[in-house]
Amino acid sequence: MLKQLQFFLLLGTLFIIFFIIVHWDDVRDGTFYLHVASSSPALPTNMSSGHWISEDSFLWKESSRSVRPNLTIITTHLKHDQGPNNLTQTFTQSFPTHLELRQAHRRQLIRGLCSANSSFNFPGKFKTFDQIPSKALDHLIVDDHHGVIYCFVPKVACTNWKRVMIVLSQSLKAPDGAPYLDPLDIPSALSHNATLHLTFNKFWKLFGHFSHPLMHHKLKNYTKFLFVRDPFVRLISAFRNKFALPNEDFYRQFGSVMLQHYANISKPPDSAKEAFAAGIRLSFTHFIKYLLDPQTEEEKPFNEHWQQMYRLCHPCQIEYDFVGKLETLDEDTEHLLKILGMENQVRFPPGYRNRTAANWERDWFTNISVADRRKLYNLYEADFRLFGYDKPETLLDE
Repeated sequence: MLKQLQFFLLLGTLFIIFFIIVHWDDVRDGTFYLHVASSSPALPTNMSSGHWISEDSFLWKESSRSVRPNLTIITTHLKHDQGPNNLTQTFTQSFPTHLELRQAHRRQLIRGLCSANSSFNFPGKFKTFDQIPSKALDHLIVDDHHGVIYCFVPKVACTNWKRVMIVLSQSLKAPDGAPYLDPLDIPSALSHNATLHLTFNKFWKLFGHFSHPLMHHKLKNYTKFLFVRDPFVRLISAFRNKFALPNEDFYRQFGSVMLQHYANISKPPDSAKEAFAAGIRLSFTHFIKYLLDPQTEEEKPFNEHWQQMYRLCHPCQIEYDFVGKLETLDEDTEHLLKILGMENQVRFPPGYRNRTAANWERDWFTNISVADRRKLYNLYEADFRLFGYDKPETLLDE
């Protein structure tokens, strides 16, 4: 028994000597590592105030169900004196990425302004979801296969997102009979074919009295997203696309009317082709006059290409999980596809080159009076504020 005890003592002594030899540099420098798991991440010093500032400052105020934090190693040096008592503590903590913080900021901004406590009011703010007319839900595209709801906003990459939704739902077959796998293979005109998309507006015909409970169920359980854009830049883009070039449909519905009312042309040509050939062009000023005229919406609602984004997607009635912006399209698209777990299944089409630039605003508004600019801002103020776009002070204060 005594010999066994001596043997273990000798073995233990040899082990300690071996350990000291192997780790002598660490012992000498005092750099043992203590791994501590923290239950909640500490805020960096510049985030400790808890107040929101600009979107790109990424102040972290809350976490979200859509946030999947990355693990970040933070090393803290605790130096008591110069010698072997120096300690380094390594904490493993979870911090959201800048993209996750961006999303938290965008969602929080909408929730704050939609709250009854907010002093900012706008038409439809206090409606319930069930009070929204069925026709006004036609921009909410549902994909039951993947549990996704997309609210499309015209002039905000909606053609490509509709293509993606067609690929996901497999609602369209290619000429060879197989479902489309690449969104770019889908002709742009087909992407806007309403029959290819299941929208909330169709639920009443499909499900009758069960439509509203079913919509509520999907809104609660599906991932909901939309993409938005600077409201004034979106208007410029709509004008360029629909009126700066011959567009027969928009000329007949809107262009000829604008020429009559705001360009003093009593009998405009019957077609856009004839008007362009005669040198008769609708100006951006005429378009703005049309938007500001109270009679316009008394006759019929704005067309979807210039209707306010909040009126298309109802962010006060629908709590979106993801708010993308055209200004950060590439980053936001990649981030969203990762959240949906589809980054390896769907390739989002690359951005187009002929995109209307924000720095064009001053040139486009040169002939618009400051008074009309301010009226236009008031008309689209809810879009500016809900979606975090700065008030264009330079345009409004000249």
